[in-house]
Amino acid sequence: MKNEIPVLQDLHGRDHAYLRISLIERCNLRCSYCMPAEGVPLSPKSHLMTYEEIYDIAKIFVKHGVTKIRLTGGEPLIRKDIPVILEQLSSLPVELSITSNAVIIDKYIDILKKNGVNNINVSLDSLNAEKFKHITRRDQFTKVYNNILLLVKEGFNVKLNAVLMKDFNEDEIIDFIHFTKDLPIAVRFIEFMPFDGNKWDMSKMVSYADVMQLVNAAFPEKDIERLTDAPNDTSKNYKIKGYQGSFAIISSVTNPFCDSCNRLRLTANGQLKNCLFSSGESDLLTTLRAGNSIEPIIQKAVQAKFKVRGGMDTLKKLQEPKLHNNNRSMITIGG
Repeated sequence: MKNEIPVLQDLHGRDHAYLRISLIERCNLRCSYCMPAEGVPLSPKSHLMTYEEIYDIAKIFVKHGVTKIRLTGGEPLIRKDIPVILEQLSSLPVELSITSNAVIIDKYIDILKKNGVNNINVSLDSLNAEKFKHITRRDQFTKVYNNILLLVKEGFNVKLNAVLMKDFNEDEIIDFIHFTKDLPIAVRFIEFMPFDGNKWDMSKMVSYADVMQLVNAAFPEKDIERLTDAPNDTSKNYKIKGYQGSFAIISSVTNPFCDSCNRLRLTANGQLKNCLFSSGESDLLTTLRAGNSIEPIIQKAVQAKFKVRGGMDTLKKLQEPKLHNNNRSMITIGG
């Protein structure tokens, strides 16, 4: 008898064990690469997954092999039922983590610890208060900075995600690396990616090669240590000899990691995205609410996944606006 392809295996042989769940489309910051200045149309509350639906969908993914769930947004911590969501998901046999802008995370330290959430990704694109205010359109730098230090003090594994944009923050790359000298944090530099409304073009992007050129100019070659990347890692990891922390580059544009991709994304309104770059979505929530099985929809979506970047397998294709302008804004996908 011919073996069926597992529900979470695509036609390129990739097994998907990592699910990112967006809890909310709203945020208490307004980062320009994530949300257009004019804002985005938000889903009515009735169209968003309830905490029960989040749990029910997550259970099905775990049943088929998901071992890691990351909660994203918007800002997931502004969702009022976040304590219940964390409690329910922590009952599943998964590694549970969260991505936050850290503006209000100090209020949730005990809840995160109680539910075994040890890995926190913090979005931080500048160590300069004025730049932070410019990119986020909010004056919250001091609060975020102090909360990062608090997370470290409280024993969380902290990663800082910095989206690099030319003529804005590439001059801070070395400052970010120096930030890891006395703190056990991992700074991750992310290439600027195209989403609806963020006015992306290649000229604004700081590439993996650009980052390493600056690093090689700032540090002796013998002090730049290449670390072993974890299986299915999206980043190329380094550290400076003697520094407590590390740094990495996520080169989704110039050096995509698609061959080892094991990630799927569930939006706050219950749509499954098989790739961050893909404009295609599969509606799980409507079928779930109708009392029908969502497994066939999941399997079909996973098997439709392109081998590279949502089908944009060359930089030339990536520069075609019509190929990525139908994608959501990042805030409604989930970071």
